[in-house]
Amino acid sequence: MKLSRRMVLKGLGGTMLSLPFLEGLMPRTARAADSGALPFAIFFRQANGVASAQTTSELGAEPERFWPRTLGALTAESIAGRAVGVLNDHRANLLLVRNVNMKDYNYGDGHARGALQGLTARGPVVEGAGGDSESGGESIDHRIGRELNPQQRDSLVFYAGRRGGWLGGPCLSYRSSNVRRAALHDPWNAYQTMIGGPGGLTPEAREQLLVRQRSVNDLVKAQLQALQQRPELSASDHERLDLHLSNVRDLEVALSCRMRADQELILQQQAPGYDSTDGTEVLATARLHMDIAVMAMACGTNRAAVIQVGNGNDGDTRYRNPDTGQLMENFHYVSHRRSSHDSSGGIITGSDLLHHHVDVQFASTFKHLLDRLVAYQMPDGKRLIEHGVAVWYNDLGNGPAHSARSVPFVLAGSCNGFFKQGVYVEASGGGNPNHNRMLNTIGTAVGLRNAAGGNLDDFGDPALTKGVLSELIA
Repeated sequence: MKLSRRMVLKGLGGTMLSLPFLEGLMPRTARAADSGALPFAIFFRQANGVASAQTTSELGAEPERFWPRTLGALTAESIAGRAVGVLNDHRANLLLVRNVNMKDYNYGDGHARGALQGLTARGPVVEGAGGDSESGGESIDHRIGRELNPQQRDSLVFYAGRRGGWLGGPCLSYRSSNVRRAALHDPWNAYQTMIGGPGGLTPEAREQLLVRQRSVNDLVKAQLQALQQRPELSASDHERLDLHLSNVRDLEVALSCRMRADQELILQQQAPGYDSTDGTEVLATARLHMDIAVMAMACGTNRAAVIQVGNGNDGDTRYRNPDTGQLMENFHYVSHRRSSHDSSGGIITGSDLLHHHVDVQFASTFKHLLDRLVAYQMPDGKRLIEHGVAVWYNDLGNGPAHSARSVPFVLAGSCNGFFKQGVYVEASGGGNPNHNRMLNTIGTAVGLRNAAGGNLDDFGDPALTKGVLSELIA
């Protein structure tokens, strides 16, 4: 069995299973210098702003329901009752950043402006095009993949929600100006892509997985048994391997259940869960995408992933009201506080609280991602979350105003000590655009550099102020 730092088992039908770092199988001379995971970034996007303190023409004064009560160290008291309070278990790993301001480019629509510059920090190719807009530059996830991934592999891009719609569905990742990237939609196809590499599974392996419903672990059973008997493996290696294989099985079970449910839904002439308008189903798909992304980061096969929920304005998805169990109006209506995609509809009573309910559901989904990142222990004894950063961000600062100012950024993970942890800080720059510097800071943490070899400071629109946000750096 040929051993390497990033081990891949090949089994029946060409099946491939990537494995986590196993310290015992690394050359002794390399262990000290290469004992942990390389830094990575996972971006989780929410549309339509958050239920923050604001005054609207529809409802008047709306209370703060998202941000902590005070800047500085995060405490259970400072986040209690707020949407970010859902993340209390991971408080020590959080970096919450307010006053991140996008540039008010003329995209012709606030949602297009927020979504298309969210990971590019670029203006439109054609001004004022609204739903037909495209971004004028590469996205940060793609640059990470292009420069840092093995074989310059593309970053992972996932999409959960109804196909098409505003901005055409997946709209966050760009290869270059005006060249938008497609996304992995069906979690099962995404999983096959991950375990099989760029070529996917061979027909023989696909048959064994889909028809016989055998686990990938079973398809490489002989090699796994030989691997587990190797004397070089430490107790922590065995623990890490067992956890990884367990996660593979858990993911397969979840996907298999979803596939069986989808078959039932198809018989009833309904769309499968990943193409649903039911927010519960859509977020369940996003969690599966998160599971796949975390496995990719733990195995070192990718260092960047984007998870998008809903189309450009998430106008098709209806999330559930936890107080009634009923589906609310579509999220775009709720964010407008009116029963319309513009300002013409009737006011939705209590829609600021309904918006908060959606924020909480996104926070709970982000918590799932953090739970997964914490579950992986790496050879250096650290948890996977410490090696990278997970980013929950938004297209807008709030709902009705479609503000480009104070766009929420919730970071989790230090990227090997690069980021401050356990605090709520204010980004520098006043009311000026500094969103590009946020992306520069994340890119620098993962390992991107400028042409001179220093911190990445020139990503995005070259007309914007260069630099990083030093107040985020430990």
